[in-house]
Amino acid sequence: MWAVVEIGGKQYKVKEGDILEVERIKKDSPITLDKVLLFCKDKEVKVGAPYLNDVKVTAEILEEKKGEKVVIFKYKRRKKYRRKRGHRQILSRLKISQIVEKKE
Repeated sequence: MWAVVEIGGKQYKVKEGDILEVERIKKDSPITLDKVLLFCKDKEVKVGAPYLNDVKVTAEILEEKKGEKVVIFKYKRRKKYRRKRGHRQILSRLKISQIVEKKE
């Protein structure tokens, strides 16, 4: 059983027990991910338009940490203009607890 969820504008394929790193989520643990785009159980596939209302994914936040440094370098030739900056995005590490399908 797996699902495709939308977190922070990005799509992730998740199964129960998976650990994934997403952009910072400022919520208490556990959290409910209700933007489920696709759900697959055995050979049955459900596709949302755009989201599925009867499937919820619960996850817990394990930790927050900083990601890899991205270097931003601006440069203009012949004008002695150079700017170098760095950025480290704060990431949240999630563990997918369960995928719940409501029976209709």
